[in-house]
This record gives sequence, C-alpha cells and structure tokens, in this order.
Amino acid sequence: MSTPPPPHVRAAFGARDAEPVLVDHGPVWRCDDVAMRQADSPAEASWVAQTLNDLTVPDLRLARPLRSSDGRFVVGGWMAFRFIPGRAEPRYDEVVSASLRLHKATSHLPRPRFLGARADVFALADRAAWGEEAPPRLTPELGGRLFDLFAESRRDISLTPQVVHGDLFGNVLFDDEAPPGLIDFTAFYRPPEWAAAVVVVDAMAWGGADDALAKRWSHLEEWPQALLRALLFRLAVHALHPKSTSRSMRGLERAAHRIGQLV
Repeated sequence: MSTPPPPHVRAAFGARDAEPVLVDHGPVWRCDDVAMRQADSPAEASWVAQTLNDLTVPDLRLARPLRSSDGRFVVGGWMAFRFIPGRAEPRYDEVVSASLRLHKATSHLPRPRFLGARADVFALADRAAWGEEAPPRLTPELGGRLFDLFAESRRDISLTPQVVHGDLFGNVLFDDEAPPGLIDFTAFYRPPEWAAAVVVVDAMAWGGADDALAKRWSHLEEWPQALLRALLFRLAVHALHPKSTSRSMRGLERAAHRIGQLV
C-alpha cells in the first residue's frame, strides 16, 4: 500500500485538515475534494497538469490539476487535482468513444520531450511493438513466445502519430448518467486508432469483453494493424513486468487467440 501525502504537501494544495483516504487501493489519495498521487517524473507530471488544465473535450469530465499555494503543480513529489466522482465500469464502447473524442482534442499537441528519455517497461514495450527497437529478453511463457509469433504479422502502417493517452482501461470513470470522467494522462506518441485498440485489447484480456467489441470498431482506419500493435504492446509489457503472473497471462492468451482471427 502506498504512503499517504504528508501534511506539508496537503497544506500546499489546500487540504491541510483533510484525512487522506486511499481510493480503490491506490495510487490516488482523496483529501475531501482534492485527489493526490505521487509524481515519479516531475517533468512528466508538470506536462500532464498543464495539458489537463488547458484541455477541453466534449462530453468528458477532466480531473483538473491544482496548483500549490506558491503556484507549483508538483510539491515534494506529489501532484493534486480536483476529485471527480465515479468508478471504472465495463462500458467499453463508451471508453473507446471517449478515447476518440479525447484524441481529437489532443491532435494539435507537440510531442513531449520527456518521451524520448523514457526507459521504463512501458516505453520499451511500446518501441518493441512498433519494431523501432529490439526488445530486451521477453520471458517466453509470460508473453514473449506470443510476441514473436504475432510480430510476424506486422505490416507497414500509415496512420498519423500524435499525443494520445495509452492507458485508458480502468482510468475512465462513470457516475450514473454523467459524462465519463478522465483521471491522469499516460502520454504516448502514437495514432489514436492504436490508443483505441489498447482499450479493446485490455477489455478482451481482463474485462470480460468478447469479439464483438473489436468488430464494432473495425471501421477505424487500418484497424487490424492498430489492433495487432496494441496486442504486441501488451504482450511485451506483460513479458517484461516484474509483477506479471501466469494467471494474468491467461487473459492475454484469450485475447490473442481472438485477435489472431481478426488480423
């Protein structure tokens, strides 16, 4: 379990007297109407805060970032944003639709400089999925074997890259009939069709979605190859991540089998 924000951080963001409550096992802490999470990369956290602060997306609630009492977005390794109610629900078509609206709004954003310096599991998996770099050794039984198999089906793709949120599954919140809510922004520089496909892969692997979800979005441009790269991305992440298990791999195997019939 993560450690709650310390008193001086809560005070800086105007929540001095609030008792931190862990939201759905973390990593977000709610302090009354303020939510806080740790910022591993100050540069990335500042970019996320500025982006969410300036962004307007139709029919999408955004968790607006908060500045500290001295104007900073990051204090002591923490960032804060206005708490928005809701929870993740298996409304996957709505998540994909929200993804497309979001990425229409982010299409003008320049590529963030911090992306080039990323060397975490997700960055390595992303570059491997697109064939830009040879991946580190991928554990065969945790995704490496399937990655090698599906990589053979990769073809050239002409979709236009832009700033996208690459981890929307579980990060779009629903609150009855209110518009979907978005917390955080995990930036990648890839086509919006790929970001939508990552939602579909995740939903098929771990959310109980069936083949119909992928088929309903097959009108998106170059969908089979976008879907394939999303699958390769998740396979590489799983094969590299230290917390991956054989149980979570079974979900990816099911998704891979289904997607293999579509690509």
